[in-house]
Amino acid sequence: MNQRILITGSEGMLGIELSRELRGSYDVFGTDIFRVQKSELRGQKYFGCDITDRKGIAALLKKVNPDIVVHTAAWTDVDGCELDRKKAYRINTDGTKNVALACKSIDAILVYISTDFVFDGKKNKPYKERDKASPLGVYADSKLKGEVEVKKTLKRYFILRSSWLYGKHGKNFVDTVIVKAEKAGILKIVNDQVGSPTYTKDLASAIRALIDKRIKDFGVYHVSNSGRVSWYRYAKEIVRISGIKAKILPISSKELARPARRPSMSVMDNSKFAKVSGYKMRGWKSALQEYLN
Repeated sequence: MNQRILITGSEGMLGIELSRELRGSYDVFGTDIFRVQKSELRGQKYFGCDITDRKGIAALLKKVNPDIVVHTAAWTDVDGCELDRKKAYRINTDGTKNVALACKSIDAILVYISTDFVFDGKKNKPYKERDKASPLGVYADSKLKGEVEVKKTLKRYFILRSSWLYGKHGKNFVDTVIVKAEKAGILKIVNDQVGSPTYTKDLASAIRALIDKRIKDFGVYHVSNSGRVSWYRYAKEIVRISGIKAKILPISSKELARPARRPSMSVMDNSKFAKVSGYKMRGWKSALQEYLN
């Protein structure tokens, strides 16, 4: 009998990719606050549910009785979170606590997707899992507090921190750059924030590797495409690969003046995950090339 896996946020960019990755090998269920709109999910066992509804999510897990819950649901609008703190903590912290409590009640393993933004960016080398988290904004803090709730509630959990996600099933930086570059011909992109762009297809494959091997080394892991790049250099590479004739100009974060602060360096060390899972994340350039082609 196949293991049962429930994916929260199954209508999201990572949720859809993960559903496609796991179907066929596992009994996959999806839940989200939205109705199923994507053709990729039609035919999948789906339940509408809001993770901020503690009783509702507990009842759903009791009904489905999954072996594993992959919690991708979150409010990821970094600036939006800064402007609406209550909503950010309600979804990213309280919602995660609700999912963790529901997992505890049925003894399910929880895989929680967190973020590189839990770090303040002051380190010069890639961040390891043991490095101290020090979030700069509400989004990052609400996700870190979600991590704390998972650790307090469960013994069997994986916290996977990833970074700069993009994929074909949701709004993302890559597609935005292409659209704006084609339309305007010139873009101003920040040059003082460095990280690792991560393709949702690769992250979904990494999560599958973790599940397939039935790993019991629970805890925190960093999982992102390897290498580092600034948003500016990243945009230039997107335009180059796409063959768009557009000018990309570097600006500072201060010039952009967005509501939320971002870490200046959030590259993470993936070696712990590679050692335990046997799955090595490829370089960001290779992943971007595949996505654009």
